[in-house]
Amino acid sequence: MIKVKAPGKLYLAGEYAVVETGYPAILVALNQFVHVSVEESHDYGSIISRQYQEESLYWKRHGNQMVFDNRDNPFHYILSGIKITEQYAQSLGKKMRCYHLKIDSELDSPDGKKYGLGSSAAVTVATVKALCTFYNLPVSKDKLFKLAAIAHFEVQGNGSLGDIAASVYGGYIAYHSFDREWLKLARNEYTLNELVQLEWPQLKIEALNPPIDLNLLIGWTGSPASTSQLVDVVGLKKAEKKAKYDQFLTNSKTCLHRIIDGFRNGSLTQIQRGLQQNRQILNEMAKFSNLELETPKLHRLIEIAESFGGVAKSSGAGGGDCGIVALDKKTDPLEVYTAWQSEGIEPLNLKVHDVID
Repeated sequence: MIKVKAPGKLYLAGEYAVVETGYPAILVALNQFVHVSVEESHDYGSIISRQYQEESLYWKRHGNQMVFDNRDNPFHYILSGIKITEQYAQSLGKKMRCYHLKIDSELDSPDGKKYGLGSSAAVTVATVKALCTFYNLPVSKDKLFKLAAIAHFEVQGNGSLGDIAASVYGGYIAYHSFDREWLKLARNEYTLNELVQLEWPQLKIEALNPPIDLNLLIGWTGSPASTSQLVDVVGLKKAEKKAKYDQFLTNSKTCLHRIIDGFRNGSLTQIQRGLQQNRQILNEMAKFSNLELETPKLHRLIEIAESFGGVAKSSGAGGGDCGIVALDKKTDPLEVYTAWQSEGIEPLNLKVHDVID
């Protein structure tokens, strides 16, 4: 039996801007995983998941229409990961076989809480990784990223794919998003074997070493958010508020390069200043997009962290989910956790995961 795992992630900085080609973000892989096992079978195949047997469906109302958003349904990512990996295997002359695929996720709590740790990306990466091993495919991290990115993008249709990168490479990474319009065209022009060997326009993934005094704290506010839907909302404002949106992109890129330099320089102070600035930039974008990035609980999470000398901001799409804190290791995190818990904010005892293999 083949067993693999892929870590979840959180965004440290650069959200929303990173969906534009070439714009940077910083992500961190965490020590909570999606586990996938593959075992060959002879008569039939199966996909079994403890978490997703009774997956909830989410919908919204467009006029009188009920509209379901399958981009938050993990099974679609699993099936897409299978399809893309098997296409790649066939392009390398591999014979298709039957197998039992089992998925077990640590990224959501046993009672169904969704923490916003990138479960759809992690399950895609783990599925592709497991089947590449099953079919004995020669796959580097770069190729694993590209296969999983294609599989994920063909379901979600938007987003930066930075969460795929975090799940593949691990640790802290600086991620510059590639041209997804190019990918749509390239899918019709190249085989998968050719596509994973090409350089993708403006894609850049850089491993970052954190300062020795950086302690990363994560708090969950209890309000799950749909990244796909929030990214859609901001995307609709691009034309209507073009000048403001363009300024947001410029400000975000400048700020992110300062934070990346902070990692390169080993400067916690430089990283903290950059995170403060990124929070302001995101909140300005939220105002002209009519989004509530910082819910009252997220705002309180940030205030508490700041009272202990930390710097905090929303992580990812905002609108709920997690807040992330850069704190000096001299400060006892238990004091922050206790203050959070008194306000109904759940500390997530997660650590950075470095992918070695």
